[in-house]
Amino acid sequence: MNYKQQHAATASTGAQPPHPEGDVLPNWMDANVPQGYTVAAVGDLIISDSLYPRLNAESPELLDLLRNSDLAFGNFEGTAIDLRKFGGHPSALSGGSWLISTPAVAADLKQMGFDCVSLANNHTTDWGVEGMRYTAKLFEEAGVMHAGTGETLAQARAPQYLSTAAARVALVAIASRFEVNARAINPLGQIPGRPGLNALRTIRYAKVSPERFSVLAQIRDGLPKGNMRESVLATDARNQTVTLFDAKYKSDDKVGDKVEFTFAVDARDQKDIIDNVRQGKQCADFAIASMHTHEPGNYSQEPPDFMPTVARAYIDNGADMFIGHGPHQLRGIEIYRNRPIFYSLGNFFFMENTQQPITRDEYEKDKVDPGSMTEAEFMEHRRMFGVFKDQIWYESVVAINRFHPDGRLIEVVLHPIEMHWGDSRDADRGIPRLANDVDGLRILTRLKDLSAAFGTELEISGGLGRIRNT
Repeated sequence: MNYKQQHAATASTGAQPPHPEGDVLPNWMDANVPQGYTVAAVGDLIISDSLYPRLNAESPELLDLLRNSDLAFGNFEGTAIDLRKFGGHPSALSGGSWLISTPAVAADLKQMGFDCVSLANNHTTDWGVEGMRYTAKLFEEAGVMHAGTGETLAQARAPQYLSTAAARVALVAIASRFEVNARAINPLGQIPGRPGLNALRTIRYAKVSPERFSVLAQIRDGLPKGNMRESVLATDARNQTVTLFDAKYKSDDKVGDKVEFTFAVDARDQKDIIDNVRQGKQCADFAIASMHTHEPGNYSQEPPDFMPTVARAYIDNGADMFIGHGPHQLRGIEIYRNRPIFYSLGNFFFMENTQQPITRDEYEKDKVDPGSMTEAEFMEHRRMFGVFKDQIWYESVVAINRFHPDGRLIEVVLHPIEMHWGDSRDADRGIPRLANDVDGLRILTRLKDLSAAFGTELEISGGLGRIRNT
């Protein structure tokens, strides 16, 4: 008789079955937290300098949401360094810009109430491995647990732990959007491992109509001889795909005149990440899986098709909540097996407009002479003629999650925030504050509509959103 059979046989009597050596009790999936355990979750932390004194004076009620929770989480996106002591240099590849923060931000975020952060995202190595290490060291010194980076893939992928009076928490942080030079790898024989982040690799396919697929195949087949490797052509034939100019296409008679994206997840990455999520939960009271993704694109309000699959798999394997971030705007919320899945919590800080100093690469990308304007003028120029000029990037929520002792969700309370998008001072843009009634209603209504696609009912009352798990 195995353990499960013994457990079933003794359940009716209340007797405790034996615990065979090497067997894990089946209740490892349950959390072990106080009734009403609260987790405050936010999205990206793109912060250029210390802001605690200002927020504590102007928005103490916002900080109280973090400070009064048992745990507060955010995704730190950027590099915190002292350029006078750093000794490194900006990488040739960046996550779009070379985000930089002063060394004060790690301790500053700790003062605000943040207990743990993800460091795995497309800006992890903007300033090289040296910048990644420097940033991690600052958070360690500040007493903020961090996950998602390391000297090898095993370290980057491993759960990190934070012990508090309420619970021991495990965090596994993942990035599906990353620069190619940022992916960590394990050593092999005499070859050392590569420092970097915990990557979940995906392959993107564009689904097009059969007619368009046929045209794409004709273009591919008409390329000059030698432009396509025989192995790529063989793979296309085997998988019924077309590879053209580094893009991959599939035929789908349901898309009509549209183009839709679908993603294939690297099975090795996914299995290894699941193993680490399980390990984290088996050694902790509460487990979080965090993922940074921009797919299928920042402008999309819907998550990529692989994200619900992997998020649910992490919960199936012990995660008590899944926190997504990356596209800089809100995406929907799902309640799966009594656990919350946030497909994107947008931004909490979005001080992309006030980054300084600016690398030469930034100016060259925009074809601007570095001496032609101040750094502040250049960043405002980039904002207005780039991606982030619209209000939607500067609106989000703080999600306060309350749990039963076994990890089942009681409710999520959503506090809408905005980041000075319409103010007269450019220097204030990206700094959070609680939203007024008009802005708050618009933010929550949009989130309600996005969440309805996942069968989630979001109530709006008294300037707050509420999801009750019944």
